[in-house]
Amino acid sequence: MSTLLKDPLLHIQPMHVDDLDAVMEIELRAYEFPWTEGNFRDCIRSNYYCCVYRQGEQYVGYAVMSITVGEAQILNICIDPILQGEGLGRRLLNNLITAAAKEGADTVFLEVRSSNRAAYALYDSVGFNEIGLRQDYYPAKKGREDAMVLALNLG
Repeated sequence: MSTLLKDPLLHIQPMHVDDLDAVMEIELRAYEFPWTEGNFRDCIRSNYYCCVYRQGEQYVGYAVMSITVGEAQILNICIDPILQGEGLGRRLLNNLITAAAKEGADTVFLEVRSSNRAAYALYDSVGFNEIGLRQDYYPAKKGREDAMVLALNLG
């Protein structure tokens, strides 16, 4: 087990505009088609559930989720690629699920690239079920890629 997981300084906290430089560094390393800083700013401004995951001063990940009446939508969840596979994504995902439940959501939704088998396996392991497919949803090197739509019933 990584010493990172045992570190008492590892914590999840609200995302602020001041965090965006560090968030964008991870976003650009993690994704071929990343969000823009403006996307994150808009989510913070719209009072979405936005959080950063840190170990002391080091950012290890972040997430963005919208919560409306009865449902939550995970819009972005990311662990720094150099730290993936350490269980951090599961911890961050569980934080989102807990936050959604506290805000009264009955269901949590998300989309995942059809090719992202590791993320799909994580979502499946915590109880998400595939409920649909969005054809050509994501940009890809050669055109577009489908997204699997997943849902987790909190009831």
